[in-house]
Amino acid sequence: MKMNKKVVTLAGVALTAMSLAACGNSGKNKASGDLNVTLKANPVTLDPAKTIETPSTSMQDQAFEGLYKYDKNNKVVLGEAASQPTVTNDGKTWTFNLKKGLKWSNGDEVTAQDYVASMRHWADPKTKSQAADKVSNLENYDQVAKGTAPTSSLGVKALGKYKVQFNFAKKQPSVNVRNSFAADLKPVNHKVLAKEGSKYGSSSAKAVYNGPFKVTNWNGGSDDEWSYVKNEHYYGKKNVHMKKVNVQVTKDNNTAQNLFKSGKVQETSVTADFVKGNKGNKELHTSLMATQYYLYFNGKNELTKNENFRQAVNYAFNTNQLAKKVLQDGSVGATGWVPQGDMKNPKTGEDFAKEAGHLQKQDKQKAQDYWKAAQKDLGKNNMTLNLLADNTDDQKQVAEYLQSTLQKQFKGLKVEVTTLPHAQHVSRDFAGKFELNLTDWNSSVPDASDFLSLLKTGNKVNFTNNTDEKLDNLLNEANDGTKSASDRYKLLQQANKQVHTNADGVPLYTAAQAHLVSKHVTGLNYGPFNTVAQYQYAQWKK
Repeated sequence: MKMNKKVVTLAGVALTAMSLAACGNSGKNKASGDLNVTLKANPVTLDPAKTIETPSTSMQDQAFEGLYKYDKNNKVVLGEAASQPTVTNDGKTWTFNLKKGLKWSNGDEVTAQDYVASMRHWADPKTKSQAADKVSNLENYDQVAKGTAPTSSLGVKALGKYKVQFNFAKKQPSVNVRNSFAADLKPVNHKVLAKEGSKYGSSSAKAVYNGPFKVTNWNGGSDDEWSYVKNEHYYGKKNVHMKKVNVQVTKDNNTAQNLFKSGKVQETSVTADFVKGNKGNKELHTSLMATQYYLYFNGKNELTKNENFRQAVNYAFNTNQLAKKVLQDGSVGATGWVPQGDMKNPKTGEDFAKEAGHLQKQDKQKAQDYWKAAQKDLGKNNMTLNLLADNTDDQKQVAEYLQSTLQKQFKGLKVEVTTLPHAQHVSRDFAGKFELNLTDWNSSVPDASDFLSLLKTGNKVNFTNNTDEKLDNLLNEANDGTKSASDRYKLLQQANKQVHTNADGVPLYTAAQAHLVSKHVTGLNYGPFNTVAQYQYAQWKK
């Protein structure tokens, strides 16, 4: 989500560079010591149960580890699990044994109770987790989330100090379970959680860590600098080569490029403007993510809840033009609600999005017809809407394209743009304080249901507030745990078509990520479902 250009003075660039230099940089040919990196937005929390955005995920991925993890090639492998789980009860019960000798950064043992406490923390309505749906497949989740059953009834229990069992309400696709434990479902030190309560993870001092690094000197969502320090209690510490990673929030692309060029940072993300002119740069790394950007309509606004208006906007955009002419960073125009490269047909291996066909097409005549119908419905010829977006460079460009296209195609429509820092934007999403909303979803599992369920009734991230009973029924049937993989796939394809029939949002593009990585650094790779660098694998080239 993003927008408007920010002017950065040379003094501002110098100040940032000096700040990072103080953290251990030594110049353009730096090839030892601390690793210095940037992040383009401020993290909000160190509490996995309260995390819904990429900056917080990036920070947590360095400091926490689950039963599975991503290896240096972004493959899901065993993490804190000693071996593959025992799966019983027709795929609904998963039992794990933990590695022996696991410890938190404060020296406490990692136990099965830490996983139990974490899952209960996610589901507990007192937590007010905006990401609680990630544990919604556990037995008794609905009752716990509503407060009608105690958290102790949730489908997770310790069978011993080092054995934890998960009971799912329905049979789960095994790939989804593994990816969820690798990407999202991390343990918490149950003693620290009990001590800190609602303040757990609000700063680096109010959490302890079981991953390769400890987070230090992060005091909350407005902090622009902090560090990851090697966790000497981590079981795999011998394979963690960087003793310290210093992080600087750098929202302006030009600042990030200048810091990298001068050798003040060794890794930074860059946007389209840089990618366009540096196709042959060997330090530039680009890859597609399992991230889809959408334009959402507020279902409570007079104009945006009008179905004719929603249909008009759905036919207004050329998504390939947006990706290739505006972004020019390797992003791909959306062909449908589910991005390419996500799910595959279990029988043929065919890509879900490709098999669905081009469901998102520009049709200027249909757009005009629906716009005139919307004007007639509302009895108005002239209307004004506000478009909400992030205040980063790439999202400003996308918002400006959307604004220009809508105003050009729909006579009488004025679109105003509001850009905000990411955390403020997210807050407005959940409060429903928008009319049009440029937002995104990054999935951690190769399953179309994760994207389609964004519009399911009751989903906390269904920001449209619209209800589609037919879509709900298709998703419920697909995920009831009784269908074969092939039958489930067919139901998800039907749900995919229904999303487009109802036009609750507009899929715009599958996002690419671009990073500059110093030629002196190796081990940093980026994948579709694990989009942030794993600094535990970084090392200086010999």
